Amino acid sequence: MSVAGPAKPKVAVVYTSPETVIDDIGRAMRLADYQSHLPGDLATLLKINISWQHYYPACSTSPWQLDGVVHALKNDGYSDLIPAHNGTVVVDPVEGALKNKHEAVEQKHGLESVFLDFPPAKWVDFKPKSRMITLDDIYPEGFQVPEMFFGKNIIHLPTMKTHVFTTITGAMKNAFGGLLNRKRHWTHSVIHETLVDLLSIQKEIHPGIFAVTDGTFVGDGPGPRAMRWHVKNVILAGADQVAVDAVSAKMMGFDPMNIKFIRLAHEMGLGAGEMQDIEIVGEDISDIDWKMGGTENTFASKGQKLIYWGPLKPLENFLLRSPIAPWSFVASNLYHNTYWMRFIGRRRVRAAMKTGWGRLFQQY
Repeated sequence: MSVAGPAKPKVAVVYTSPETVIDDIGRAMRLADYQSHLPGDLATLLKINISWQHYYPACSTSPWQLDGVVHALKNDGYSDLIPAHNGTVVVDPVEGALKNKHEAVEQKHGLESVFLDFPPAKWVDFKPKSRMITLDDIYPEGFQVPEMFFGKNIIHLPTMKTHVFTTITGAMKNAFGGLLNRKRHWTHSVIHETLVDLLSIQKEIHPGIFAVTDGTFVGDGPGPRAMRWHVKNVILAGADQVAVDAVSAKMMGFDPMNIKFIRLAHEMGLGAGEMQDIEIVGEDISDIDWKMGGTENTFASKGQKLIYWGPLKPLENFLLRSPIAPWSFVASNLYHNTYWMRFIGRRRVRAAMKTGWGRLFQQY
């Protein structure tokens, strides 16, 4: 008599349109059995991604993504919903919530958001029980996580896009902003290991974890900001964060196990990174390969890589962890906000506004 092995994690892949996206998001969540992973009697954090305070397609959580997830949760009896925003040393979360229309969606549903960078949000010391690959070395004095995260479900709301440091960014990377404070840039040189450590921490503090990834616009090139956008009309959903990112990577044209954070998490038993270990429900993606480029750089990221992994590595502490570190924040803002968005990005945003998704964005 054969003995059945453990069930494969489910990742739902659903094609969508601007006219049907709210219902399609709920369908994707239910195909991935989200209610079996998120206890309904607990508060649920909605971890919004703001990679830029400006709106740019595929860069940050879309308004319909947040709207669809809240709509599904409310219909299924989840009542305590908390949108959670975070900024970075180069991204203003308050401006980002406004310009990316997150604030409009939250007002529509009567939700009160939390900005993790500002009071009353409180950060507390945390010592993981799990073995850390790198965070104990980066923060030998210890590190903090948001107090409000403990004992709550979390739904991550990433977009499908490439990334200059991690090849792709998605469900696992979405925890980066929420679980580390503004010194999180200290981990960029060991970013893959950091994402794996953060997934281990999430499994300790959250009773339920889920992700809904927006692939309506998909970003290709030197992400998370200076990208080319493509309309791909897809939603991904699943509880296994590694598997969700593996499916996203596969669709974008990468071998998931060649992406270090996916491979490490798979090898440590934190999720499924091999496609044969994942049950795809909804659409057939076996022939999908969008052939996206994950090795492109901007002028800014070339300089960062020289510091993180190149000849300037011996100067990393001096350049990025000393009182002179703000030079790098100023340089990034000058490049992305003053140059790139003004001379390249705005033209691409105007073109995106002529698509069905652009018109939907303007309706919020």
